[in-house]
Amino acid sequence: MNRLERALAAIDAANAADPDRREGAPAALLYGQRMSAELARLFADAPEPLQIAARGQHIERWVRPRRDYPEGREGYLDWRRDLARHHAARVGEIMAQAGYDDDDIARAGRMIRKEGIKREPEVQALEDVICLVFLKWYFEPFAGTQTPDKLLRIVERTARKMSAGARARVLREFALPEALAAAFRD
Repeated sequence: MNRLERALAAIDAANAADPDRREGAPAALLYGQRMSAELARLFADAPEPLQIAARGQHIERWVRPRRDYPEGREGYLDWRRDLARHHAARVGEIMAQAGYDDDDIARAGRMIRKEGIKREPEVQALEDVICLVFLKWYFEPFAGTQTPDKLLRIVERTARKMSAGARARVLREFALPEALAAAFRD
């Protein structure tokens, strides 16, 4: 087993402990596998740190539950920042154990923490994959929990984080109502 395979296997082993089994398997494990599949589809030649960041982007997400943070946008953003730091640290530990150097570990950490979105190609690639996985696997059940106005704001924020190429892909690959599809047009 090479170092990439060791790192991905360690991430999968950690995510296999996710207690959320609504889809018949650990949610974090499924999410990581979906991220890897989408990354391979969109960026077949992705470097190893990007492959690892995609697989581990939600590693052990359940250890910092949203309910432990205040309601509202500020509490949500604090939760997301804390999660990103946790994910980056855990992935860094796994990468070190698999034999990656400090530079590769730092690269993966920056991607997971989304440092340089819209400026750094690898960070943007990961964000595009995240958004496309959300739309493909999680959007429909999520949409039913939101008011139409709030859902539109969320979709608009999602679209703003994506590259022009990823937004065009959304318009080609997803049948969205016109009000939501408009958010993905340049």
